[in-house]
Amino acid sequence: QIYLVESGGGLMQAGGSLRLSCKVSGIILSEFTSSTRGWYRQAPGKQRELVAEITSVGSTNYADSVKGRFTISRDNSRKTVYLQMNGLEPDDSGVYTCNVITRLGRNYWGQGTQVTVAA
Repeated sequence: QIYLVESGGGLMQAGGSLRLSCKVSGIILSEFTSSTRGWYRQAPGKQRELVAEITSVGSTNYADSVKGRFTISRDNSRKTVYLQMNGLEPDDSGVYTCNVITRLGRNYWGQGTQVTVAA
């Protein structure tokens, strides 16, 4: 069974930074490195949206609202995905959830971590 565990969320003042981590267990290294990994967020009353994703070859894609402020990265040896969030804004608040889509199309989600940005 594959598990995704997020950490690093919390309360931050606007303009501050947070770094989210997503540790993936129960997956062999080759399956992890060949997968697409992403971070999604959902604010109260809103649909879940893609924040950032990174492919197996390291290509990245960001939501327009976070470009230039957020950076997604991965450490394959640790089977961990990161989201560095700088210049946080109140609209960045929400539950951030890690996602992994394997090469075979299997889709896995974490439980999420709360990020709250105070004005």
